[in-house]
Amino acid sequence: MHLFATHFGTYEVGPDALGKPCLLPFRHDPNPSEMGFGYLALADHPQRVRTPMVRKSWLERGPLAGTGQLRGDDEFVEVGWDQAASLVADEVRRVSSTHGNQAIFGGSYGWASAGRFHHAQSQLKRLLNLAGGFTSSVNTYSYGAAGVLLPHVLGADYKDACDTSPSWNDIADHCDLLVAFGGFRLTNAQVEAGGTGSHSATEWLKRAQEKGVEFVIFSPVASDAPAGVNVRHIPLRPNTDAAVMLGMCHTLLTQGLLDRAFLRRCTVGFSELETYLTGEIDGVVKDAAWASSISGVPTDTIVAIAQNLHARPSLINVAWSLQRAQSGEHPFWSAIALACMAGHVGKAGCGFAFGLTAVNSVGQPVRRLKGPAFDQGRNPVDQYIPVARITELLENPGGTMDYDGQVLSLPDIRLVWWAGGNPFHHHQDLNRLRRAFHKPETIIVSEPMWTATAKMADIVLPSALPFERDDIAASSRDNWLIYSRRVMDPPVGVLSDHEFHCLVADQLGFRQQFDCGLTINEWLAKIYEGYRDRYPELPDFPSFRMRGFAALDEGEDAPAPADHFRRFTRDPVSAPLKTPSGRIEIGSKTIAAFGYDDMPGHPAWVPPAEWLGAPLATKHGLHLLSPQPAHRLHSQLEYGSVSQNAKHHGFERFSLSATDAASLGLRDGDLCELYNDRGRVIAALVVDAGLMQGVALLPTGSWYSPDADGIDQGGNPNTLTDIAPASTLSQATAPNSCLISVRLWRRIGQVTT
Repeated sequence: MHLFATHFGTYEVGPDALGKPCLLPFRHDPNPSEMGFGYLALADHPQRVRTPMVRKSWLERGPLAGTGQLRGDDEFVEVGWDQAASLVADEVRRVSSTHGNQAIFGGSYGWASAGRFHHAQSQLKRLLNLAGGFTSSVNTYSYGAAGVLLPHVLGADYKDACDTSPSWNDIADHCDLLVAFGGFRLTNAQVEAGGTGSHSATEWLKRAQEKGVEFVIFSPVASDAPAGVNVRHIPLRPNTDAAVMLGMCHTLLTQGLLDRAFLRRCTVGFSELETYLTGEIDGVVKDAAWASSISGVPTDTIVAIAQNLHARPSLINVAWSLQRAQSGEHPFWSAIALACMAGHVGKAGCGFAFGLTAVNSVGQPVRRLKGPAFDQGRNPVDQYIPVARITELLENPGGTMDYDGQVLSLPDIRLVWWAGGNPFHHHQDLNRLRRAFHKPETIIVSEPMWTATAKMADIVLPSALPFERDDIAASSRDNWLIYSRRVMDPPVGVLSDHEFHCLVADQLGFRQQFDCGLTINEWLAKIYEGYRDRYPELPDFPSFRMRGFAALDEGEDAPAPADHFRRFTRDPVSAPLKTPSGRIEIGSKTIAAFGYDDMPGHPAWVPPAEWLGAPLATKHGLHLLSPQPAHRLHSQLEYGSVSQNAKHHGFERFSLSATDAASLGLRDGDLCELYNDRGRVIAALVVDAGLMQGVALLPTGSWYSPDADGIDQGGNPNTLTDIAPASTLSQATAPNSCLISVRLWRRIGQVTT
């Protein structure tokens, strides 16, 4: 079977009516994603990078440091691959020998490919490690705040979101009430890092509803609640979820509904939270009325749901979006505390979960594939930054940064090499990032398309698209292995990341160490055999390649993933967590000892600088949320048909409530300017009756495209968002704490306003 594997699922390859390759639904996928069907059209897209390109001024004068030249002000010229490889190798050699390898930033982050071999980050990092190393990054934009917090609270085994959630079958069979904060968007579950063969989250949700599970969804957006029976949507102001959960905690405390026996046996630090809830610390009682005044949720609603959480087998789910905000750690920490107080942690299908429907794999009752990838080797350089701090790194050479109890030094970065990601999509305050990108001496970007990041480079290396190469796709959170077979050859002049890294490695004198003398097919066989070493029941490589896929426990009732909390709560002494106390840390002495002003040692309500209750709201009175889009993956497939068809006259769409639109004199379809002190964005208005007043919604991922006046015509919300971190603890991204204003820019049919 000829298959093509992507982050949004697997597709069969067949001929269309004209005999050309086309993508068809994978016969084993009950809910294939519409996003991928137009993927192949990118092969001939006008925005394709088709040959190595070098900025003319850089080629003529060398690195731009001290010249006053701003990137983006001049043209690119074509060069051949031999010259491109020589220029890149010479620049790596120059910077490492003159400034040290810490002056090279391997800025590789993103979802470039579902493949285990043609993984842009791994290919680049292996090359740079062999060249002496590089300054790297840690954590993710998706889960940065939670990924730092949870090891302190639950232990290192629970850093990954998928390791905290009960399985869907247990939820359907044993949970009675699921309370979700931040929404429950099924479109997000269409994606998976590493891909999947079967989108099953929708089927599991349906089964849970049929079993009678009640869903209560807290979100400013009514469409965040799934369709179907037993679903109740409760609107609340953005960034106030932690306050609502703390109000519920106070209800359990004062009504005698908390499970003190569980708290004594399985947790530490509850006394600090209790003191905080009762107001002994700051004189403010964190009761339901207090939470209501912050969130807009009625007091009696908060009380009633708290009582139900205690009385019924319940699960609290928190969306990943909530920790992408200032003080974003606290909704997660508060949910853990609330579930512990209600006494359901460790019970089948109950307790807490992070990110059900955030990606396809969370909660899937499958045996997961833990296997090899393309080996990156060891990085001799020990300097790094949290992934969301690239702007500060470039702005402040020689400076320092507090992070997770450490003080990080910020190297003087002279060379940036970016592969497999588009920071001018996922980073915040893109205008400030653009200014910071003028500081390095050289920027190299490996990229199939002319993204905003590629346009900021000095050297652009064209990469083959995923359907132009053979690979093995697999997610460590899933049970599917896919042989993703080349659909077509790349354009003449375009190489895969591996092929052009081999050219550079040859120039640097370590080609043999880089590719080990193996062909690509031999690499794929080597990676696959690494899976077979762990899972002997998998077919041999020729059989796997011929069939196109393999799945653990295919056709069987797969076992649910191990629920470590069940074993821990049965006997916390013999099965302790990997926390300092061995128990769930509702209060963390470690975090408290860091002394961060913005991060107390227990769950708390820490008001963001930008939310509807902030002083800035008198100037910019709309809270901007930037969820993942339903019509592309992050910024991938922006030029695909599904994404382009979702636009209005070529502009990205954003939403306002009918009340807000009317108060601003705006109509559905108007082209509007969204603005604050950081930037200006043009987008087309959709009036949404299910959107809370005071909230604007602009999905992420439309490509940043500033005009001569600096107005982003592409409609990227990160033109407006702040780089301020979630907290000093995590230094994670916080785009969902953002205030803006909106005004009419152009009414369709009018030239100007």
